[in-house]
Amino acid sequence: MLIQKWEKELTKSKCNPKQEGVHCIIHVDGDLTEVIPYLNAELGGDFCSQDPPYVTFKIYGKLLTVHPHKIAINALKDEEEANKVANWIIGEINRIWENKDKITPTYEIPKKPQPIEILKKLPKTNCQKCGCPTCLVFATHICEGIKTLDDCPEIEENKKKDLQNYLKNFKFKVVDTL
Repeated sequence: MLIQKWEKELTKSKCNPKQEGVHCIIHVDGDLTEVIPYLNAELGGDFCSQDPPYVTFKIYGKLLTVHPHKIAINALKDEEEANKVANWIIGEINRIWENKDKITPTYEIPKKPQPIEILKKLPKTNCQKCGCPTCLVFATHICEGIKTLDDCPEIEENKKKDLQNYLKNFKFKVVDTL
């Protein structure tokens, strides 16, 4: 296990003190430098750097940045959500590190699916049966791993197959545990 002990620090926005949400810094007991390219390969980072080492993900509408000795998470509703996201990312880091022999590390940013390409195949009825206010929001949530095509009850089967083929070209994490 790479991370055995960690501490969570919650802060309010310094730029906007009236903001409701919180930010979270997780201070870890070890050095995460070596796991960064594995995280990028496995979770599909949005930004990744070797010097200085870090990887940033947009997962479930949150920005998570893994640095060598800390993890920063923004746009959290409250401490309960901070705990959920912190436990999730710590678990992912440990899981990926334990399976590193099966993963090809990389600092390359993978191509991401584009919401507009997904929207083209959706019914565009904005029926909200998927839980999203519009089909465009639903398409964006697919790109972020929040929703899957199975969440759209209105999509025609042939268009669903076309979208499944399109999405096979990308590596991104479906997040359903937050």
